Amino acid sequence: MRKIIASAFVSLDGVMQAPGGPQEDPTGGFKYGGWTFNYWDDAMGAVMGELFDRPYDLLLGRKTYDIFAAFWPYAKGDPIGEAFDKATKYVATRQPDRELHWQNSQTLGKDVVATLRDLKASEGPVLLVQGSSDLMQTLLRHELLDEIRVLVFPVLLGKGKKLFGDGAQPMGLRVTASQVSSTGVVMATYEPAGDIVPGDFGSGEPSAAELERRKNLD
Repeated sequence: MRKIIASAFVSLDGVMQAPGGPQEDPTGGFKYGGWTFNYWDDAMGAVMGELFDRPYDLLLGRKTYDIFAAFWPYAKGDPIGEAFDKATKYVATRQPDRELHWQNSQTLGKDVVATLRDLKASEGPVLLVQGSSDLMQTLLRHELLDEIRVLVFPVLLGKGKKLFGDGAQPMGLRVTASQVSSTGVVMATYEPAGDIVPGDFGSGEPSAAELERRKNLD
């Protein structure tokens, strides 16, 4: 059984678009590409190093794959690039017959969920999801994601692609590790923890004013 682990950089308001540079993903008029650059420190390097220091394959959405394939094979001498180059890349795409030119790349086929289940049940290294917010929602919806590592940066970006948008799967999460970098980046690891169990801080019977308020809710 293989673990599926996702990691993402997000702003405080949940935007994950183009953390690495201005030209990474300027779609939708996004103006702040490279917004993580000035926050990097040794603690963040250690957290990411721990993630990448073990054997792994990559699970990527098509857009993230295209960004990676246009950059990492050409980042000669970069240890992350060399590791990505060697890893098997599994790509979720609506064009399952598409030819992928980056070495060791293959699509997840027409039935993405079935292929993911087979991959998870197989022998092999950890499967890492980078970026790929749509793929992450699919994994959560089908209870295939074992761990989410989120680095929350102390910045508000306003508009931009969100890690968890309106289609996010409601669920409880358990924090298994957390720390804060010297630059204020909150680094936390989460595991799925079942359904959300609501409670109620109210006590006794609601007042007439409260009943009236409820009647007037939109």
